[in-house]
Amino acid sequence: MSKIIDGKQVAANVKETVRLRAVEFEKSHGRKVGLAVVKAGDDPASAIYVRNKIKACEACNIASFSYYFDSGVTEAQLLELISALNDDKNVDGILVQLPLPKGIDERRVLSAIAPEKDADGFHALNAGKLFLGEATGSVACTPRGIIELIKSTGEDICGKHAVVVGRSNIVGKPVAMLLLQNNATVTICHSKTTGLSDITRTADILVAAVGKKKFITRDMVKKGAIVIDVGMNRDDEGLFGDVDFEGVKDVAGYITPVPGGVGPMTIAMLLMNTVDGARA
Repeated sequence: MSKIIDGKQVAANVKETVRLRAVEFEKSHGRKVGLAVVKAGDDPASAIYVRNKIKACEACNIASFSYYFDSGVTEAQLLELISALNDDKNVDGILVQLPLPKGIDERRVLSAIAPEKDADGFHALNAGKLFLGEATGSVACTPRGIIELIKSTGEDICGKHAVVVGRSNIVGKPVAMLLLQNNATVTICHSKTTGLSDITRTADILVAAVGKKKFITRDMVKKGAIVIDVGMNRDDEGLFGDVDFEGVKDVAGYITPVPGGVGPMTIAMLLMNTVDGARA
């Protein structure tokens, strides 16, 4: 029977560190750390995420500035706002909630954020710094949170074989880079990988970020492996991860649940990135 990695508890520990650093920053700078949240369109999931992020800011002594637009907003309006936020000395981090309305170039909007205020870690300059192993860039929140979850087990990443299933710019690629930085040997797999289960069965650390409900099954997991489930697949039956939790939990050494695993870490690391940006 595997040990459940409690993402809520690990996230609470991170948030407490953030709060203490934010209080210290306010004392020494005479203002609070500030995060600007930009939401455009009427995606219901986005509204929930934004609400949760603003609530988390309040709990961690971070000032939040919210900017809401309906789906009729133009790209030019968003770029104008981001330019103003880049120049605003009270704003240390900028988050643009995705997805944006149709017709708006998400990459152009995200690229307009000043790299030092890129709370999400999506800017090409920060992605490049991660690739080069430079510690001065902002790291994508979910991958940064995944590393914290793995470390919370007490197991050493060094020398382990880590398999990442998924190659997105948001999770798959950056988490592979972070695992490499922690001296794991990393294999990246994806939908076109042949003999996928033969590869996943060799993983000491398995990160599932493929976006398919219960895609990773019991027979794909090595006994005692650390299994990190990044999936958030919602259907009429509820919310499910990329891992068949019930089947895999008896084989894995450690496993994250969905919900309550990776999800809480993403917001915690967003706040950590914002505080790190302010302190830098």
